[in-house]
Amino acid sequence: MNITQIESNVQSVFENYTKENFIYDFLLAFGTPNATIKKLQIGTLNLSKIEGEISWKKKLFFKEVLDQDLHVFIDEIKKNEVVLKHEPRFVIITDFTTLLAWDKKTNDSLDIPFLEIPKHFSFFLPLAGMEKSQNVFENPADVKAAERMAKLYDEIKKDNVVETIEEVHNLNVFLSRLLFCFFAEDTGIFEKGLFTNSIKSHTQQDGSDINVYLDHLFEVMNTPHKDRLNLPTYLSDFDYVNGGLFRNPHKAPLFTSRSRQMVIECGTLDWASINPDIFGSMIQAVVTPEHRGGMGMHYTSVPNIMKLIEPLFLNDLYESFNDAKGNVKKLNELLKRIWNIKIFDPACGSGNFLIISYKELRKLEMKIFKEIDNINGTYSQQYSGISLNHFYGIELDDFAHEVAILSLWLAEHQMNQEFFKAFGRTKPALPLEETGNIVQGNATRLDWEVVCPKNEGDEIYILGNPPFLGTRNQKKEHKDDMFFVLKEIKNYKTLDYISCWFYKASSYILNINAKYAFVTTNSISQGDQVSVLWNSILFNGQLEINFAYQSFKWKNNAKENAGVTVLIISLRNISQKLKYLYNNDLKKVANNINPYIVDGSNIILGRLSKSISNLPKMIKGSIPADGGHLILNQLEYDELSKNETIKKVIKKFIGAQEIIDKINRWCLYINDDEIEQLINEPEINRRLNLVSAMRSESTKLATQKLALLPHKFAEDRYYRQSCILIPCVTSEQRKYIPIDFIDKEPVIYASAQAIYTPENFIFSIVTSAIHNVWIKAVCGSLETRIRYSSSLGYNTFPFPKISDSQKQELEQCVYRILEERENHSEKTLAQLYDPDKMPEGLREAHRQNDLAVERCYRSKPFESDEERLEYLFKLYEQMVQEEQEQNTLFAKEKKGKKK
Repeated sequence: MNITQIESNVQSVFENYTKENFIYDFLLAFGTPNATIKKLQIGTLNLSKIEGEISWKKKLFFKEVLDQDLHVFIDEIKKNEVVLKHEPRFVIITDFTTLLAWDKKTNDSLDIPFLEIPKHFSFFLPLAGMEKSQNVFENPADVKAAERMAKLYDEIKKDNVVETIEEVHNLNVFLSRLLFCFFAEDTGIFEKGLFTNSIKSHTQQDGSDINVYLDHLFEVMNTPHKDRLNLPTYLSDFDYVNGGLFRNPHKAPLFTSRSRQMVIECGTLDWASINPDIFGSMIQAVVTPEHRGGMGMHYTSVPNIMKLIEPLFLNDLYESFNDAKGNVKKLNELLKRIWNIKIFDPACGSGNFLIISYKELRKLEMKIFKEIDNINGTYSQQYSGISLNHFYGIELDDFAHEVAILSLWLAEHQMNQEFFKAFGRTKPALPLEETGNIVQGNATRLDWEVVCPKNEGDEIYILGNPPFLGTRNQKKEHKDDMFFVLKEIKNYKTLDYISCWFYKASSYILNINAKYAFVTTNSISQGDQVSVLWNSILFNGQLEINFAYQSFKWKNNAKENAGVTVLIISLRNISQKLKYLYNNDLKKVANNINPYIVDGSNIILGRLSKSISNLPKMIKGSIPADGGHLILNQLEYDELSKNETIKKVIKKFIGAQEIIDKINRWCLYINDDEIEQLINEPEINRRLNLVSAMRSESTKLATQKLALLPHKFAEDRYYRQSCILIPCVTSEQRKYIPIDFIDKEPVIYASAQAIYTPENFIFSIVTSAIHNVWIKAVCGSLETRIRYSSSLGYNTFPFPKISDSQKQELEQCVYRILEERENHSEKTLAQLYDPDKMPEGLREAHRQNDLAVERCYRSKPFESDEERLEYLFKLYEQMVQEEQEQNTLFAKEKKGKKK
């Protein structure tokens, strides 16, 4: 359900509502299933038994209040422990004249006439799974404009053939021109209402001539006044626009009476109240129907952009400003510095990072002008020296490229208006200045130095949010791009697509006054990608990480993006200036930031074949490669195990899913000496034939050869020993990896790994929180889940030598954990280790185990995961150094003996 449907649904609720059914119809409007509504009505989901009151856990508290002051009542509700213990997202109370609502998560409030709810439906969008953002479509005008433009765009496409690249481009350019005109007539660029009124007055109602009229009008806007001859007033009233927006002759589409009317309706909106920061992204959503459900999917919120640009350049500029206060010479030097800054986004989309950077520099410039005026006691006559020509971008998408240029123009006009309010002077809005620094093309193929030239004295900042695209999501064109950029890097195919931007940016800034910062998924700082990528982008110690935000959720308006875990990473040439690590709202100085985004040396972990801490060997489970024909579910097992001959070769089959979710599966595990007496069993023969056929059709030669031995596993690692079983993949939400002891009979599947015949204290180490922190940091992920790697995570995990008494303490912790699990034997490990539902006894047993494990490192408890990681990396570095020294000593002794 998209935002337009929701608005329509909410409007329908008020066409014929009853007090008894209002709240149920209201919830239905946001997509709440009918079955859920019925449960609320009959009371199975309603935790309140008071008539006229609904308490729906984690969703809603609703109350009809007829005999009290609504404001007093809602203040009481906000303190009511009975209500709050059910954690309602929304508290809504009404007397059906007024409605008050409180969003508990954001602490936003609504106080409106009851019948005006449709105007404020966006306040309740989280009921439909759409999280609100402070900066994305918080203004109803933004939503309304996007909806109107989307409808107009669809209507135009009905009456025009839009198939070829050229036809799509023409329509996109036309839409850009239309948007500019709407914005211009509401923001003082044109006379108020000039464009919309002209269409009303000078085109036929059936829309038949509007395209001709607009073609002529746009030609006029591209003609200087001195070159205009004998124009009628209704055309000459429009100023010369220039700037390239109307230069090229793109024909307007055909219109009908309906689409003409929709243009006029769009013009009646108050475009001055639309937030220019999101203008480009909003329109991208208009022309990309698959993105309309999110309405803002492309938009990077202002707070997120500020997270990047503040530490990249803005904080430093403000420090210089504070230092220069009271000194006109220093202030003028700072102005010159700002006027020479270049901002370059090589994946600029519709220009959000460039727009916010431009606006923030303009705001700082105005502060400097005011400070100079205060010192001199006079008003200077200077105009802004910040030029759009110093803002560079590359964008692959044709329309996004067009919109980025338009959005920058609009941002310039907005800031000129702010400048006028502050100083009473500004440059004229028209004609627009030429700006050709947003280039349409493939950033991986273009020469960045051609797009954004590097000149002596330049101060350049590269920034943005390039496309992520892990290896599984890359299409052929992406793989070709990666070969073009990264072919010199060994194993580059394992990297994310965004690595192209990191590599090119690192090369670009080398040995010049430049820095860069990108938003990226955390995968480039995890797993094998670290060893493949980072030596190449640090250029053997010539570059360093300048600042970084450790993992956080990327908060866009789009539901699809809300779950993306990202980093912000900035690189610079080696410098003595401070480096900063950010974690949520905390900022700290770092001695060095390594590729794992931890304060520590630039260690890059490779895969190890054995544990650096001398922990017992971990072995991956077996791989049948059988098409599922050697595997049995419960029903198949029940049937086949009736045959005593077959029963002998049936074994429990256990992998990650089996231990986490308590799923029973078995397998046919047939030795070579057993095959002869089984081959005549019809069901065995049938299954082996299917295995053989499946393997024969494989594209892998090794699998094809195994078709001759269909009874054997492709990779057989059955040890017939008891073990600790560790899932290869587990949820990132879990504080503890759900592991278990397994007896010696089951065959372990490759979705899990096993430590065979372990000492019990090993369970304590592997299930500890500090071990999970290490695995999360160094192993990488599968989508958002933790990928457990023995060679990258377990074998590199630094754990000190411990005494027998410490081992016994850890074993006691293991027994407590197992005892607490047994107290809830009806639950699966998935249920036991759900972070929201974990039994308190088990949580406490793990807490005690964590304390015991961490006492093995030091007596003082760790205060945070960041502190744990920093300590582990230092210990790892120390252990590697000690191992190297021992190997060197051993080599010398061996050499001495030979002599």
